[in-house]
Amino acid sequence: MPNPANPATAVIAEAVDKYADELVALRRDLHAHPELSWQEDRTSESVTIALEDAGWSVTRPEGGGVLAEIGSGDALVALRADLDALPVDDLTPDPWKSTTPGVAHACGHDVHTAGLVGAGLALSEVAARGLLAGRVRLLFQPAEEVMPGGALHLISTGALEGVSHIFGLHCDPSLDVGRIGLREGPLTGAADALTVKLTGKGGHTSRPHLTEDLTFALGKVITELPAILSRRLDPRAGVSVVWGTVRAGSAHNVIPHTGVVAGTVRMLDAVAWSDAEHLIRQLITTIIAPYGVAAEVTYQRGVPPVVNHPVSTALLGTALDTVLGPHGHVSTAQSLGGEDFGWYLDSVPGAMARLGTRTPGGPTYDLHQGNLRVDEAATGIGARVLAEAAVTALSL
Repeated sequence: MPNPANPATAVIAEAVDKYADELVALRRDLHAHPELSWQEDRTSESVTIALEDAGWSVTRPEGGGVLAEIGSGDALVALRADLDALPVDDLTPDPWKSTTPGVAHACGHDVHTAGLVGAGLALSEVAARGLLAGRVRLLFQPAEEVMPGGALHLISTGALEGVSHIFGLHCDPSLDVGRIGLREGPLTGAADALTVKLTGKGGHTSRPHLTEDLTFALGKVITELPAILSRRLDPRAGVSVVWGTVRAGSAHNVIPHTGVVAGTVRMLDAVAWSDAEHLIRQLITTIIAPYGVAAEVTYQRGVPPVVNHPVSTALLGTALDTVLGPHGHVSTAQSLGGEDFGWYLDSVPGAMARLGTRTPGGPTYDLHQGNLRVDEAATGIGARVLAEAAVTALSL
C-alpha cells in the first residue's frame, strides 16, 4: 500500500512491477551460475552492468564486491546484499538449477542480490524524478559464507564512510512470501569455527594400554566440551557447540595416531563471545590430559551477533508497513545463525529483517540445504522493501 506522504513510494512500486520479469530472470541466472566465496566475478559483473545501465556510479573494490552510489547531498543510507554461494550440490528440479557441480545458492543469496539490484533500479527512477532526498549506496558483499566474512573487507575499503543507517534482508524459508520478520535488538548469534586435531601414539586395538588412545580422547572432546561449557558460561548466553566433521582412523582394529573434529561455536550473547575462545582452549587441555595425547586447537573468531539498532529498526518497520501492510510485518525471534552483517552494525546503526520465501501452503525448506527453493515473488518484495527503507531513512 503506497504511502501518500511520500511520492517516492508509488514510483518504487511502479518500477519494481515494471522490472519484475527482469528481476526473476536475473535471480534465475545467478542461481544457475553460483560462485563460491571470494570468487564472485561473474555475479559482480552482472550486478555492475545492470546498475551502470540504470545510471548508478559503480566501483569494484580490489579483492571483491561491488559498490554503487546514486543521488547527491550529505545524507547517505546504505543497503547490503551478499553474493556468494555454498559448496553443496543443487538438488532442486528447476530448469535454472546450478550448472556448477558442488556449488549452489542454498542460502538465498541469489534472491538477496537480485532484490538489491531491483531496489537500485527503482531508486534510479526515484532519483530521476527528483524525489531522492540524499544519497544511497549499495553494498554487494563477497564471502558472507566464510569466517570472519567479507563485510570486513568492504568496511576496509571505506564502504561505510558517511553512512547514517544500513539495511539488509535475509531469506527465511519458514515465513510465507509476503511476510517479513523484524525485531529490535539481537537478531542472530555470534558464530565461530573450531577445529581440534589430536595426535598421539597409535597401535593395535587389543593393546590400548600401550597406546595413547586417541579415538577415545577424541570422543571425550566431542561429548564433554559442549557439556562443560553449559556449566561454565551463563546459560542465558545460549552457547552451542555442534560438530560437523569427525575424522580418525582407517581400520577397525587400529588405534590411529591422528584425529580431527571440527564444528561451530555459537552463542546469543556478545559478552560470552568475548570469553569463549580462552575458556574453550583451557577446557580442551583439561579434557585430554588423562589420555596423554596432544591437541592443536584452531579457533577462528567469526562474526558478532546482529543487533538491530532501535531507530534503524523503526525506520525499517515503517518501510515494511508501507510495502506489506500491518499483517505482512511480523515479529521474529533471535536465532543462533551467524551473519556478518553484524560487523556493519558494529560501525553504524542499522537493521536486518527476515524475508519470507515460502509459498503459502507449500513445503518448508531449510537454509544451507541443496533442496532449498524459494517463491520468486520474494525478489520483488525484497526490492520494494529495501528501496522504501532507503527513502524512509533519507526523509528524516
